Amino acid sequence: MPSEQDQFRKVMRQWASGVCVVTTNYFDVYHGMTVSSFSSVSIEPQLVTISLMKNSRTHDFVLDAKIFGITVLSETQKEISKIFAGLTPETENRFDGLETWTLVTGSPFLKEGLAFLDCRLIDVDDFGTNSLFIGEVVAAKVGNGGKPLLYFDQQYHLLQE
Repeated sequence: MPSEQDQFRKVMRQWASGVCVVTTNYFDVYHGMTVSSFSSVSIEPQLVTISLMKNSRTHDFVLDAKIFGITVLSETQKEISKIFAGLTPETENRFDGLETWTLVTGSPFLKEGLAFLDCRLIDVDDFGTNSLFIGEVVAAKVGNGGKPLLYFDQQYHLLQE
């Protein structure tokens, strides 16, 4: 009989989501990781949440820097998602060879994304293995169009028309 954690994981894999890369700039060093746990909380004020595992380097850097950026990935950015999902060792720079740019806080954004949110951390709460970060959006930008990269049941998918 599967454990309750295994069953929970199987259930959560049935939730299709978009794919984002959360980034931060801590003392002029960029850090980032792929996430699918991102959500809008409020329009006024403009607030979003991200959930990061406590044992990730990006968690600690966002906590210390108190800023983060969110790049919503396009269907052409599957390889970028894999890089930031940890398929490269933490000791390597995940940003090598990638074009980035910034808005207000200095958090880097990945070129060719669908949308971008620049956030200042306003609150963080710990829950189990993760922390829930609440960010106030200080700048937002829509990219040049395209379709989103989707994630479902441990696989990448493309939006069909």
